[in-house]
Amino acid sequence: MDCADFPHAIVNAVASAAALRHTGVMVETLAQAIETLERSRSMLEPVLATFDARLAQFGADPRSAFWRDGDWQRRRYDILSRLFAPGDGQGGISITDFGCGYGAFFEYLKDRPVMTASRYTGIDMSAAMIEQAEANIHDPRAKFQRHLIATEAADYTFVCGTYNMSMDADRAEWGDYVKASLAQLWSQTNTALGFNMLRSDAPEKYQSLYYADGEEFLDFCRTTLSANVEFSNDSPLPDWTIFIRR
Repeated sequence: MDCADFPHAIVNAVASAAALRHTGVMVETLAQAIETLERSRSMLEPVLATFDARLAQFGADPRSAFWRDGDWQRRRYDILSRLFAPGDGQGGISITDFGCGYGAFFEYLKDRPVMTASRYTGIDMSAAMIEQAEANIHDPRAKFQRHLIATEAADYTFVCGTYNMSMDADRAEWGDYVKASLAQLWSQTNTALGFNMLRSDAPEKYQSLYYADGEEFLDFCRTTLSANVEFSNDSPLPDWTIFIRR
C-alpha cells in the first residue's frame, strides 16, 4: 500500500474541513492546501518506504522514527506538552497526534492528568506504523488512523518530527507541503497546535533531512493561521518549536 491510497480522504477534506468551519483559515487558503497535499502524495512515497524499513529493522523504538535515543525523544515531548493550558490538568480533552508512528507520544501522555477522560487519535501515513501502534496499545482512550490529513476536529494537535525526513524532495516543494499540512491540521484544531522542525542553523546536518528557517514558518503561521503564535529555540536539541493558539 502507498500514498496513492488516500485521494478520496484528501478530496473529502475540502467538504468536511473547509466547508465552512469557522476556524480562522480562509476557505481559499485551505482549498489551496488540499490541492498541494494531493500533489505531494508521490513526493511522500520515498519517506514512507524509509520509515517502513526502519520499523522493520528496529520495531517500536525511537530509532524507527529517526530519533537519536529515547531521552531526546522525551525532551521533545516535554517541550510540546507545554502547549496544554493549566486547566487541562483535569483532562476531558481531545488530542490529535499527526505522524504518530508507533504511538510513543500516547505512551508518554497516558498516565498524566491531562489524559483523564481524554481522547487521543494517532494519525500516520504508514500502515506498518499504525499496525505496530495498535499491537502495542490497548487503551480505550486511544485510536489510530492511517491518513495524510486530520479527518476530525480535536482540541489539541501535535506534530513531532513529522516534517523532518524529506529524502530527495525539492526543498521549496517540501516547504509548500509542510505549510499545506499545517493549514489543514489547523482547520481541525479547536484550541492549539504545536509542531517542531529541525533548525536551519543546526550544528550538524544530515542528508535527506529538512532543516527549516524558523522565521519563515513563524511568519507563515502568524499571517495565515493565527496572530497568537509562540516560538522557541530548543537548543541543545537541533530543533525549534512553534505553538499556535486560537
